Amino acid sequence: MAGCGIVLGAGASKRLGRPKQSLPFGDTTLLGWVVRDLEASVLDRVVVVVGGGAEEARAGLAVSRAEVVSNDAYASGCSSSLQAGLDAAGDCEAVVLVLGDMPGVDAGVVDAVWSGWARERPWAAVTTYRGELGHPFVFSAAAFPALRGLHGDKAVWRILDTEGHRVGRVAIDRPLPLDVDTWDDYQQVCRRFGFAPDRGEQAPPSASGERPPAGRRAATGQRSP
Repeated sequence: MAGCGIVLGAGASKRLGRPKQSLPFGDTTLLGWVVRDLEASVLDRVVVVVGGGAEEARAGLAVSRAEVVSNDAYASGCSSSLQAGLDAAGDCEAVVLVLGDMPGVDAGVVDAVWSGWARERPWAAVTTYRGELGHPFVFSAAAFPALRGLHGDKAVWRILDTEGHRVGRVAIDRPLPLDVDTWDDYQQVCRRFGFAPDRGEQAPPSASGERPPAGRRAATGQRSP
């Protein structure tokens, strides 16, 4: 059963004020960590979509089997990155959507979610972490036409809401993974993994903006696509 993982790593990092994809994380970058975990999963193929800060993002990757594609239309919203990922995925039975700024979604989580989807093969499936919705998402090939009709940001969450009767849930007994939108987020994720932010890294002035409520932003990651 052919499955393709799509890493959405084309965000403009507006709230952070610099490309978050290239932030130091462990022995690699934030995006590099996510991609390496997905490459270690059971999925047949891995596609990485870059856009904002693409040059830096590519430089921080040491891929073993992933295909890296560019989304030049990333400023139009995360749905454009999804379209680029679907184009690269081609003919497959399902795609697994993973956020490039959420390193807590490791190979174990991806494998468990993929296995959970495969048991009944619903139209789509979302992950729940101790009752809280989160990533990754799985979409069967039957959902691809609907995904290709999406535009802008937050579109995938809207379609999951409207098609809820066709969406399964896969429970993972872990805390909800953290994503990185602000400098505080980055420091918190580093602490959770036992990493220290690089000494040369400093929060830009724009990183001190107001954050969304913790519960909502944690469950959404980019809350996009």
